[in-house]
Amino acid sequence: MYIQQLYTNCLSEAAYYIESDGEAAIIDPLRDIEPYLTVSKERDTSIKYIFETHFHADFVSGHIDLAKATGAPIIYGPGANPAYPVHNAKDGERFRIGKISIEAVHTPGHTLESTCYVLRDENDKPHAIFTGDTLFVGDVGRPDLSSGNMSREELADILYNTIQQKILPLADDILVYPAHGPGSSCGKNLGPNTISTIGEEKKNNYALQPQDREAFIKAVTEGLGDAPKYFPVNAQINQKGYRNLQDLKKQGLQALDLNTFKKWMAKDAIILDSRPATTFTQAFVPGSISIGLEGRFAEWAGNILSFDEPIILITEPGKEEESLIRLARVGFEKIQGYLKGGFETYSKAGEKIDMIIDIEADELAMDIPHDPQLLVLDVRRQAEFNNGHIVNAMNLPLHEMIDPALLANFEDHQNVYIHCAGGYRSVIAASLLKRQGFHNVRNVLGGWDKIKLEDKIKQVKEAVMLN
Repeated sequence: MYIQQLYTNCLSEAAYYIESDGEAAIIDPLRDIEPYLTVSKERDTSIKYIFETHFHADFVSGHIDLAKATGAPIIYGPGANPAYPVHNAKDGERFRIGKISIEAVHTPGHTLESTCYVLRDENDKPHAIFTGDTLFVGDVGRPDLSSGNMSREELADILYNTIQQKILPLADDILVYPAHGPGSSCGKNLGPNTISTIGEEKKNNYALQPQDREAFIKAVTEGLGDAPKYFPVNAQINQKGYRNLQDLKKQGLQALDLNTFKKWMAKDAIILDSRPATTFTQAFVPGSISIGLEGRFAEWAGNILSFDEPIILITEPGKEEESLIRLARVGFEKIQGYLKGGFETYSKAGEKIDMIIDIEADELAMDIPHDPQLLVLDVRRQAEFNNGHIVNAMNLPLHEMIDPALLANFEDHQNVYIHCAGGYRSVIAASLLKRQGFHNVRNVLGGWDKIKLEDKIKQVKEAVMLN
């Protein structure tokens, strides 16, 4: 028996490869299926089954393409009704893989079709459970992403039954392999690890502590922020199906000359620049949006870009395919190509360029008391803001900046100093403001991490608040 977790940090997503006696299974694959085919080839196995724990909301699964490539059937739990052929496992149904078996355990609550899979070893002893988004390290799946029309309280009520009847009775030594780790928006309190045991979760997971139904429902529903904008889009794609990734590559990896690129600009296509944030601020194509590959690229693209508009890429040389694949993972299918030669092609042609002024935290400290038109824009999430911020700063979380009505908060005469926690989100925000015609913007390098250490800011009366 062999188990391998294939973890994708930028999405905090874990897929799994399970093997016994020359046969293998994949659980919750990402859209780009090459890693699963590669490990199967390297280990000389055949993929027999593809298991899905539920209709994922935070990424597009690779189950359809993987099934076409291997001939393996797609397995969902009870109640899943996708628009493509699958096998709906009954609660308790077992699937043989070499000398081991995988048992489907219906665990509704995160979504109605959510199903965990218990791995039984050669002696039929439960060895591990692959919990999808039902159970995380330190948390359970948020109950407000249902593919049905139920309220979060109704789903939390169902999840309570699942925890009591399906999870807590499991032996303490059973390994827990969840679908997500820290940073995922599929829960609210995910721990730092990506593997645990049932025993550890019984000790440390707030949702598995002894409590009545009402207390459980309150615990799992309070403090939930808004779900990312792209979650419903991805859940629908996973239920209805999607275009083959290779077809997307043929379309999206076209190298566009400058004239063709400018024609797309004239059509108001989204110009997405995936170069590092620190490179983007120095010079960029006017109107382009910065989302650097060095951060949670796909998530921010899903949160702030339209799925209905064509996208043209500007990337570092050699990063074109990575940019496309990471966009495809969250459902973008209208990528029309990339600028051949990248930004250098545009700048060398003598075209008009734009830039964002980067400043250090000490410069912000000097400007705060002397510039009456200065506005500090903090684009961190509200919880981050509440833990410490510059007094009188405007808190406008990045994911909310897609609302055009919010532009009424800004005046042309204001000097907007933008910061986040470390400097990644602030550049995205600055590019959005620039795109909307606001040009008096400055990006604070290092963000709040540097600001809170700046003595000059602390010395300005009421300039900073630290909770």
